[in-house]
Parts: sequence; structure tokens; C-alpha cells
Amino acid sequence: MILAAPPRGACLRRYRSSPGRCAPPATTLPVVTDGDVCTHSPSLPLRFLIEGPPKIGKTTVIGRLASLLREQHMLVGGIVTHERRQHGRRVGFVVHDLAGSEAVLAHEDFRTGVRVGHFGVDVPAFERVALPALRQAQERGGVVITDELGRMELASAPFVAAVRDVLTESSPVVATVHVHEHPITDALKQRTDVRRIVVTEANREELPHRLLGQLMRSVG
Repeated sequence: MILAAPPRGACLRRYRSSPGRCAPPATTLPVVTDGDVCTHSPSLPLRFLIEGPPKIGKTTVIGRLASLLREQHMLVGGIVTHERRQHGRRVGFVVHDLAGSEAVLAHEDFRTGVRVGHFGVDVPAFERVALPALRQAQERGGVVITDELGRMELASAPFVAAVRDVLTESSPVVATVHVHEHPITDALKQRTDVRRIVVTEANREELPHRLLGQLMRSVG
């Protein structure tokens, strides 16, 4: 099921011939849940928000997309966040700059002023990796990837400002976003210039390839 603003162009034509694939008129913004990525206006930069519950595969989707973009010799930069596990148990999270550097974002042993669940968040360490990564991705051009816009990352005001800056530029943006209510991500989800895509078990294998196709057409 897809809920969207009134479809236009190719999406409207596809809706009329196949209502299950593109959005009918409604009062909400586009939320794609079946893996379909409708044709985007070439005059607008692509901005995707990848949503889904924890452990559904958002980071796997965006990491695979980054690999596919590189295989096509397309510029890609930004950050991805992975779990840190010990003896099969999650003990923290690590943020990686796609250019190479990394830092422990959060750990159950950290005693910091910012806690999310039972993890202490090292905001300065996160900023040392994330802020240069986003800045360099903007300067180089190409696709900007951000994984993720979650409660740990949103504890950094400079990071929030950097994300807003990225969204004012012409580069395509693909970001994963948590499902929790938060004023910053709630506002992002209501922007009329983003397309929201929900990752499911049914679409997560093909989704990186669909996103790749859209991104290649947007910069081609």
C-alpha cells in the first residue's frame, strides 16, 4: 500500500493503469512500502528517506547501494553505522566514513551525558567522523549517504545542521531514518521534496538496485 500526494507525470499514468504501483490522491506525503521507486522529476534532486523498524535491514540496503554506486564508478560519500558485537551480543555502535575513518558512536560501557537505551553516546567522537564525511561528500559532489538519522546521531546539533545543509544542495541524498517520533525527523518526513520508502522483508533485496536505477538516471 502506498500513500501519497496526488501523483504527476509518469507516476500518474502508471497509477491509472495499475493503482497498486503508484500513489492515489491522498493527504499524506509519498510513503512507498512495496519496493517501487516511482519516476522522479529530473528538475529536482533525489532525496530518499529509508524507513523501517530496527533490524529490518536499513543499513544493509544503504550499504549495498553504496557498493553498487561504486561499481558504476559514481561518486558517493557520507556515513554508515554498524553494530559492534561481542560474543554474539550487541554492545555498541560504530560510525564509518565511507572514505575510511571510523569511531565508536555508542557503547554500553560508556558513561556520558547522553544515553539512548542502555548505551552511552560519545557525541564528540561521532562528530569527528560524521561532520567531515558529510562536508567532503558535499564538496566532491555525487550521492550523499547518511545512516542513520536516529536518536544517537540527533544528539549532535552540528550534525543536524550539517544534514539540513546537505538537503539544500543539488546532490542526491539517501538517508536512513528511525521510526521513533522526534521533532527533527518528523519534520524531515513532512518535507515535500523527499520520498519516503519503507524497508520490508519483501523489498529489501531488490531495493538497492531500484534506488541505483533512479540515481543513475538522475545524474546521467
